[in-house]
Amino acid sequence: MTAIEDTPLARKLGAFVALSRSDLSLLSGLHRRRKTLVAGRDLVHQGQSDQIAYILASGWVCSYKILSDGSRQIVDFQIPGDFLGLRSALLHTSDHGIESVTNIEVSEILVKDLLDVFAQNLRLATAVLWAASRDEAMVVEHLVNIGRRSAVERMAHFLLELGSRLTLVGMGDKSGYTCPLTQYHLADALGLTAVHVNRVLRQLRENGLLTFRNGVVTFDNYQELATLVNFDPTYLDQTGPLLK
Repeated sequence: MTAIEDTPLARKLGAFVALSRSDLSLLSGLHRRRKTLVAGRDLVHQGQSDQIAYILASGWVCSYKILSDGSRQIVDFQIPGDFLGLRSALLHTSDHGIESVTNIEVSEILVKDLLDVFAQNLRLATAVLWAASRDEAMVVEHLVNIGRRSAVERMAHFLLELGSRLTLVGMGDKSGYTCPLTQYHLADALGLTAVHVNRVLRQLRENGLLTFRNGVVTFDNYQELATLVNFDPTYLDQTGPLLK
């Protein structure tokens, strides 16, 4: 089993709080109840009222909303180290569904257990608040993406953001990363059709900026790509612990 300090969650929260042995011990306690799920299954249903949150230990999931006409809008993708269903657990009812993109393993957290940890350790409570605030900043950026950026800019910005998030938890760098998302996932997340997604990815590849092939995103020219879409990762706030 991976040592708690090497888990994606500890890596992520460590970007805000310099975690002590006591902090890590409390984090370890949140991983007691494990659950696995195969790809394509719902972990959380829209409208669900169970007060349970999760930590994604391995695999990828997507958060989505189903509209009255049956169409789907993917709100975001979660990667290892992310909390799942935290907002809906605290607000009693889930306003979105969570589906496994790959086979996943999660740690199940009762809201009572999470609040107990917060009561015992203000530093960890602050770190989780930071993580939630960071997620909110990403939602703002995604609104700008869909509302104001061109299709090429949407795709490039989204894949750069994913790269930065994965780098934080040790799963990527500026050369690229492994990515299980299909063109249909990208279409539902970026407000495009699958055909348009294919066209945009081809344009980025032919311009020597980015290649997405066989489940791997390769940044062929990271700096030029970031400049093209004015990608500034400051909103991700992962330059180092602010609380020491």
